[in-house]
Amino acid sequence: MLQDRKNEHLDVVLGGHGRSRAQTGFDRIAFEHVALPELDMDDIDLSTVFLGKRINAPLLVSSMTGGPARAADINRNLAIACQELGVALAVGSQRIAIESQELSGLGAELRRYAPDIPLLGNFGAAQLNLGFGVDEARRAVEMIGADALIIHLNPLQEAVQPEGDRNWAGLLAKIENLTLNLGAPVVIKEVGTGISCRIARRLLDVGVSAIDVAGAGGTSWAAVEAERARSPEQAAIARAFVDWGIPTAEAIRTVRAACPEAFIIGSGGIRDGLDVAKAIRLGSDIVGQAAGILEAATRSPEAVVNALSITAAQLRVACFCTGSSNLSALADAPLQQTAGTRP
Repeated sequence: MLQDRKNEHLDVVLGGHGRSRAQTGFDRIAFEHVALPELDMDDIDLSTVFLGKRINAPLLVSSMTGGPARAADINRNLAIACQELGVALAVGSQRIAIESQELSGLGAELRRYAPDIPLLGNFGAAQLNLGFGVDEARRAVEMIGADALIIHLNPLQEAVQPEGDRNWAGLLAKIENLTLNLGAPVVIKEVGTGISCRIARRLLDVGVSAIDVAGAGGTSWAAVEAERARSPEQAAIARAFVDWGIPTAEAIRTVRAACPEAFIIGSGGIRDGLDVAKAIRLGSDIVGQAAGILEAATRSPEAVVNALSITAAQLRVACFCTGSSNLSALADAPLQQTAGTRP
């Protein structure tokens, strides 16, 4: 049943039926154009460090998943592409692999495809109330040689999903137990409705190493679950929440303001390299993208390389036209003072 559900999720997203009605907020952000950048564009440095490894651009291919056969192809294509470009990769949920030993591309071969990049494992927070603990988390890390483990938060999806796991009591203490005993960094990621500054602060205080805000404006898992609902009543419940969540731009800005020391991953509806630039300017250290390259990920490593190369090239143009020689300069680039813009 879980494998079927994962495949249904992929089909809905690939079919374009999982979009949020919410806006990311990036359209309200505009850089001040620098007509005399005094830079050689080829010398702009897009590199940064993530999980102790230098990556060539501040990009994370965020978690994608599916049934085992499709997931194996997706993981292979992504790993090869991310290694070629020198950017980070987070795998989709490893729950099936942990529970059934069906690795679906989530074994040691994944690290062989991508020996040098930051690689992150992943499973859902709700599983911590269903028998998962430090041992399962270690298995998730060890099976792919991961540099860190993502614990994803998806309470809205679980609430509107007929098969959803709705016992979320006591999870913060269990996340803290992982941070203390796993022996690898723990990253917390939402799945498209955002993390508030209040929740981010609580997570950082229990030892979480990075926050992926994954705000509203991209894939809506309420919309996805409405599409796969088995009754009109289930669909109606889910559709009421299609625009639920904290817009990505607002989530990044407020978490950075409240948690200046945090390592922040900005994701949720990232369309292109200009959105990446805006996310960096608002406070992200790196930026994640999933649905925007999912179709490429189902085809080939070359298709993924092409999609990510375009994003990186767009980011470089944004740096050039803001006079930013590197990501630190971009984070301080002037913004236009237009309605709704916060410098």
